[in-house]
Amino acid sequence: MPVVTLPDGSHRSFPNPVTVHDVAADIGAGLAKAALAGRVNGTLVDTSYEINDDVDLAIITERDEEGLDVIRHSTAHLLAMAVKELFPEAQVTIGPVIDNGFYYDFKYDRPFTNDDLARIENRMEELAKQDIPVSRSVMSRDEAIRLFNEMGEEYKVRIIEDIPGDEDLSFYRQGDFIDLCRGPHVPSSGKLKAFRLTKVAGAYWRGDTGNEQLQRVYGTAWASKKELKAYLQRLEEAEKRDHRKIGKKLNLFHMQEEAPGMVFWHPDGWSLYQEVEQYMREMQRRHGYQEIRTPQVVSRTLWEKSGHWDKFHDDMFTTESEKHDFAIKPMNCPCHIQVFNQGLKSYKDLPLRLAEFGSCHRNEASGALHGLMRVRGFTQDDAHIFCEESAIQEEVSRFIEMLHEVYADFGFDQILYKLSTRPEKRVGSDEVWDKAEAALEEALNREGVDWELLPGEGAFYGPKIEFSLKDCIGRVWQCGTIQVDFSMPGRLGAQFVADNSERRTPVMLHRAVLGSFERFIGILIEEYEGAFPTWLAPTQVAVLNITDRQDDYCRNLAKKWQDAGYRVNADLRNEKIGFKIREHTLNKVPYLVVVGDKEVENGAVAVRTRKGEDLGTMTPEAFEALLAAEIARKGRTKTEN
Repeated sequence: MPVVTLPDGSHRSFPNPVTVHDVAADIGAGLAKAALAGRVNGTLVDTSYEINDDVDLAIITERDEEGLDVIRHSTAHLLAMAVKELFPEAQVTIGPVIDNGFYYDFKYDRPFTNDDLARIENRMEELAKQDIPVSRSVMSRDEAIRLFNEMGEEYKVRIIEDIPGDEDLSFYRQGDFIDLCRGPHVPSSGKLKAFRLTKVAGAYWRGDTGNEQLQRVYGTAWASKKELKAYLQRLEEAEKRDHRKIGKKLNLFHMQEEAPGMVFWHPDGWSLYQEVEQYMREMQRRHGYQEIRTPQVVSRTLWEKSGHWDKFHDDMFTTESEKHDFAIKPMNCPCHIQVFNQGLKSYKDLPLRLAEFGSCHRNEASGALHGLMRVRGFTQDDAHIFCEESAIQEEVSRFIEMLHEVYADFGFDQILYKLSTRPEKRVGSDEVWDKAEAALEEALNREGVDWELLPGEGAFYGPKIEFSLKDCIGRVWQCGTIQVDFSMPGRLGAQFVADNSERRTPVMLHRAVLGSFERFIGILIEEYEGAFPTWLAPTQVAVLNITDRQDDYCRNLAKKWQDAGYRVNADLRNEKIGFKIREHTLNKVPYLVVVGDKEVENGAVAVRTRKGEDLGTMTPEAFEALLAAEIARKGRTKTEN
């Protein structure tokens, strides 16, 4: 007689074994209809799962996060079913859930077209309306291989053959379609009410470029049409903000085949880059960091000692000279320890904070490259803090305070915090891990922020905090991090003399605020849609004459403001003023200063914003004061200009 304990602590007893659906029906017909899956003793199961013993049970509906994952996973199966009906010769491979949706990889003899996607989606809608039951079954490995061989699904056979062990495997069937899957899935296709296929892209079997190429069909699925519509609107907004399009339109940067994953910065883009770098340089100086510079090309022997060669060799660009192997550095940390090791340090020298705008290179797969967001050559606002164990919490708190200040200056006020703790395979004693995790947790609690715990997700050398930004359309970007490292300083011989004259190994804190400059600038471009806050704008002021009679006055104004440190462009072209205003407005220049005969006569300027707001006529001094105040605010009050 199983007793089921529900999330509210209530109990329900049954005289015989029951399914998750039976329990939902016993609670109420509405819940039975809404049930998508169940969580039995912490494990997700189908609504058909039979309960024989006493259990804790939660009924999963579309309101639960797990419910949305079940919907998306089941929609991936619906996609594969539709493809097999429309294109019987297509081979199905894998179809996982991803952020906001799913994909499924297929092997087919020609590329799927947009018309094909429309046909597939229409067929999916028809299948969903048929409310086809979804059932789970179990079979042995040999039975499964025989079944899929008979079906001609060679990729499914390969997947099964690669699964270790000899346990029975689970399969899900809907109509004539059957797929290998752990599940759970919705009880019937009618639960899938809101989905859209978004694109098709190339992919490789097992993600290996040496294998055959497949076609990856992406889709999104939601609990309701309303949520789907909202997501598609966010996609449309994201498309408008695509940093690659805006970067080209504003002439900020470009990339080309001769240097894949590398950025060609144009003057305005480099101005933006330099402003970000100089800001971070000053911020780090104020917070006690010393800036260093380390080599780009470093011997393989150092990467072997640090442990990076074994783990990241395939991602490194390597070269050979005079029979010695070298790598272009993919990260800065081993080199920073070499600086620390020059001259024996005392505990009085700690904490030692070494910062570098380190240029790094990683051999990312070509298919993963994406504008500024995923590159092969990038610069990190990287720093390493060498300290004693007892100073970890204080240093982390100091770092978080600086990070908050930086993000606020760039206009980001929504930050997500995640604490990743010890993995199963790690270095260092439990006692040291206890101290480090407690220090990170205390630092987060002192800031009074909500944070998410990720058990077992820390690095092998120590726990870490990740800081993610939520942008104006709800996307999340992981940028900052601080990691506690007990391993690398010892591997590379770092020592200091403690207060008892013993030699000890320092703890090393790896930290970054922006991550890579390239990616962060890509985020800024999309956040502001190219209309940067005045302090970042490549051109802050455009001075526009109406006729050539104002040329000298405009030149003098521009030079005066340039000498004061502002980025000013005097546009004295023989063009109509309306044309020039429109051009600089499209180029997102924050302030347009218009000068005619009347302004020259009165020693004044007429000021407009890029939004078209007329600020009226004022003295050059009054405008400069307005400009200075705007720049001083940085992004803390997002400009509406």
